[in-house]
Order: sequence, then C-alpha cells, then structure tokens
Amino acid sequence: MARRIEGRLVIATHNAGKLWEMRELLAPYGVDAVSAGELGLPEPEETGTTFAANALIKAQAAARAANLPAFADDSGLCVAALGGAPGIYSARWAGEQRDFAAAMARIERELQAAGARQPWRAYFISALAVAWPDGHTEEFEGRVDGDLVFPPRGAKGFGYDPIFLPDGLAKTFGEMMSVEKHAIPADGSRALSHRARAFQALARACLAP
Repeated sequence: MARRIEGRLVIATHNAGKLWEMRELLAPYGVDAVSAGELGLPEPEETGTTFAANALIKAQAAARAANLPAFADDSGLCVAALGGAPGIYSARWAGEQRDFAAAMARIERELQAAGARQPWRAYFISALAVAWPDGHTEEFEGRVDGDLVFPPRGAKGFGYDPIFLPDGLAKTFGEMMSVEKHAIPADGSRALSHRARAFQALARACLAP
C-alpha cells in the first residue's frame, strides 16, 4: 500500500512555472507545500537517463536536506522525428537563461533539416516522485500525445506549451487556461496535461482520503 502524504511537503523545484502548477494541483488537498527554492536548498545534478530517475534524484535530495517528505517532477517534450529529443534534455535546450523561444525555434529548424514529414508527432511526459527522509519513495508517470505546430501559439503555460497541440483539441497548451489544461482537481478522466495525469495517480495513492 502506498504511503500517505501528511503534514508539510517540499516541492523540489526551482522552476517558477513548475512550482506554480504543482501548488495549483496540490491546493485542493490542503497540503502545506514549500518550495526547495524558498528553503534555500541546492539543485542536485540530474544524472539520470530517464525522467523517472531524475525525478527521484530531486525528491530524495530535497527530502534529505529538509528532513521532510519531498515531491519532484521531471518532464519534457519528446519529438518522434528527432528520435525522442529533446527528451530529458528539454530544459537544457533552453539554456541557462531558460529561453524556450530559442528552444522551440531549434526544434523547428531540426525538423526541417531532417526533412520530417508533417504532422510532427510528439508527446509530453511527466514523472513524479515522492520521497520521505527515511528513504521510502513512491513514483508515478503521465503522458499526453499530440502534434507540434509552428509558429508557437499562446502565451499561457510555460516551456514548450505554445507549440504542443494535444490530440483531438484545437488549442495548444499555450492557449489554455490552467483549468482546461489540468482539469483541477485532477481527480478524474478529464485531466489533460501529462503532469495532471501523473498527479491523478499520485493523488489516488498518496492524497485521497
């Protein structure tokens, strides 16, 4: 049986966009969440070769440093015609300045250089990990498939959201309000985003009464 999250929880991220989304997902459950940045915790080196491994690295590092349960996400965009790139390197493609406009332009250039035929298929994946100071961990994953569109559309969300058009919908993630993207509370089949789908599984296992 999965362990319940009780009391204070560290959100192990220094990414403002992810922090905002995670707090929004946790809000309906009354969790007292504080970020790794607010606690002054260092960012661990992400040496994993999968999203799940990197999420676990971040959650375990924060749990040890804060002596509290910690919740971490590792997510990214995987483009079929680019062999799954940028994948776990999604944030790194944006550089130290987190210039995702440049990263999106790079994806378009590489697709064109590869002669990839449209539609340009891609998927977002989110791996969530919860770690406790005693070493116990829980892991969850969510995925959403779609097409890439250029030029980017919408200024909502963050990262690669403006170029990702989920299957069956007419709006990119960058054009959606958070309630559309996440279907908060993310407790049913309506959840759309990869992070919300992973969070559904986490909530059922670790948060639901």
